[in-house]
Amino acid sequence: MRYTSFFLLFILLQSCASRKNVAYLQDVNNNSNSQTEANYEPVLKNDDLLSIIVSANDPEITYMFNIPQIQGSYKVNENQDGIKTYLIDTKGEIEFPVIGRIKLAGLTRTQAIDKLAEKIKPYITNPTINLRILNYKISVLGEVNKAGNYTINSERITLLEAIANAGDLTIYGRRDNILIIREKDGKKTYNRIDITKSDFINSDFYYLTQNDVVIVEPNKTRVNSSAFGPNITATISALSVIATIILLLTRN
Repeated sequence: MRYTSFFLLFILLQSCASRKNVAYLQDVNNNSNSQTEANYEPVLKNDDLLSIIVSANDPEITYMFNIPQIQGSYKVNENQDGIKTYLIDTKGEIEFPVIGRIKLAGLTRTQAIDKLAEKIKPYITNPTINLRILNYKISVLGEVNKAGNYTINSERITLLEAIANAGDLTIYGRRDNILIIREKDGKKTYNRIDITKSDFINSDFYYLTQNDVVIVEPNKTRVNSSAFGPNITATISALSVIATIILLLTRN
C-alpha cells in the first residue's frame, strides 16, 4: 500500500502544471526599466512588393513617376488605386520610371524614401514620397490556436502581437523555445526565443520582419499524449487525483 501511495503521488506531481512552463515574461518585475527601440523600421528585402507614390504641389508633374498599372487608366487628381507596384529583384533593385534602376534592398523605409527623393529632385522640387510594403506578412505555426499566414498592414509587429493574432499558444506550446526563421542577406537564420524571460524584448526578435516564420514547439505532455490520444494525460491526472483521495480516506 505504501508503494502504491508513492506511485500515485508521483503521477499526481507529474500531472501538475508549473507556472514557469506557462507564464510569459515571468521576471518582468525585476526588469521593469527595460526599453525597446521605439523607432523600429523594417529593412527592405528582395521580393518585397512596394507601392511608391510621388506627390507634389502640382499633381500634373508627378504623372511620369506615377505610372498606372494599366496604361491609359491614370487620371490626375483622382483616386490613385491603379498605381504600378514594384518588386525588388534578386539584385535588390527596382526599375523606377525616369530614374531607372535603383537599389533599395538593405535600406529602411525612411532611407529608401530619402534615396528616391534625391533622385527625383532634378525633376520635381520638394517631392513627397509614400512608400509601403504591400506583401508584409508573417507565418505562425505549431502549438497555437489559429496557425496561418498573417498580412501586416502597419509594417511593424512584435512577436507577442503575432502570437496574439494566432489566438495565443495552446497549453501544450513551449514558451521557452520558440523558433523564428528569418532570411537575412539571402540566408536563412534559425533563432530560439524564450518568451518566459523579459530580456527577449531587447533582442533583434522582439519585432518581426517581413516573411518571418514563427514555430511553436509542443511540450513533453503533447508529445507523449500523441502516442495514446490527446485526452489520455488529462484522464490520468483526474484518475490519479481521485485514487489519491480514496487512498487517503481509506487509510483513516
